Formats: sequence, C-alpha cells, structure tokens
Amino acid sequence: MWVMVLGDLVIFGGYFIIFMIYRTMHPDEFLRAQQHLDVTIGVVNTVILLTSSWLVARAVLAARAGRHDTAIGLTYAGGVGGLMFMACKGYEWLVKIQAGHTNSEVFYSFYYVLTGVHLIHVLIGLVVLGVIVRELRNPSRRRASVVEAGAVYWHMVDLLWVVIFGLLYVVR
Repeated sequence: MWVMVLGDLVIFGGYFIIFMIYRTMHPDEFLRAQQHLDVTIGVVNTVILLTSSWLVARAVLAARAGRHDTAIGLTYAGGVGGLMFMACKGYEWLVKIQAGHTNSEVFYSFYYVLTGVHLIHVLIGLVVLGVIVRELRNPSRRRASVVEAGAVYWHMVDLLWVVIFGLLYVVR
C-alpha cells in the first residue's frame, strides 16, 4: 500500500507542478477563473474529508482494541463522508458547467482534471473502506494490517484534497 500511495503522491506532485507552471504563465486568466469558485463549498468538502479521515483513524484504533462493531460503524461513517464529498463536488461541477465554465478555459481544464482524478481516488477509497468492513465482519480475517493499509489510502486521498483545495481555491 505504501508503494502505491507514494506513487500516487509522485503523480499528483507532477500534476501540481504543471498546474503551478501554467498558473505562472497565465496569472490573470487563472485569477479571473478562480473568482468563480465557491470557497465555501471547498471548505465544506475539506471539513467533510478531514472528518471522514478522523472517523477512519478512530476505526483503526477500535479494530486494534478488538471493538470490531465500533470499527465497522466508524468505517461506514467515514464512507458516508466520502459519499457526501462526491455529492458536493458533483453539485459544484454542475453549477460550473451550467455557468459555462468548461475545459475550454485553461484553469478549468486543470480544475476538472485535478478534481476528477481525485474523485476517482475517492471512489476507489470507498471500495477500500468496503474491504475494511468485509475484513472486520469476518472473525477469521480481521487482520489489523488490512484495516491500517486501507486507512493509509483514505488518508492519502484526504491529503491530496487539502493540497488541491489550497491550489485551486486559496492560493491566488
């Protein structure tokens, strides 16, 4: 899992560097486009994912302590956070597309690619959380290493969002 996480971080790091190069090349266009992003939705998404990450971390602690039913509930709650994030991002995309902000604008090309690839990672993360629940439900499995590895992936997804949020919504 760590190799995959580090590989993903390197790939996203490349996306971030390319984004910053283009932002440097087109500062006025990027600033103008960023004015149309709703920072409140970005903050809400950030809080949702950080809360979700905290719930999954609590699930790991519960699993280690042998409180498997609690760990399952916390993992489900973390997954609900992922679904809420996806719903908020889908709403945000819909609003942007209806307003005419498409990938024909350089900034929005990056916006849709960065957030879209991140959404795919959230979806994969939800599958990973499902694997954690499956592990915890089966008394013959219940391997803490699988729960911990899944949590590491989920935390990476959250870390990536924090950087994406900073680059797209905050840094001007």
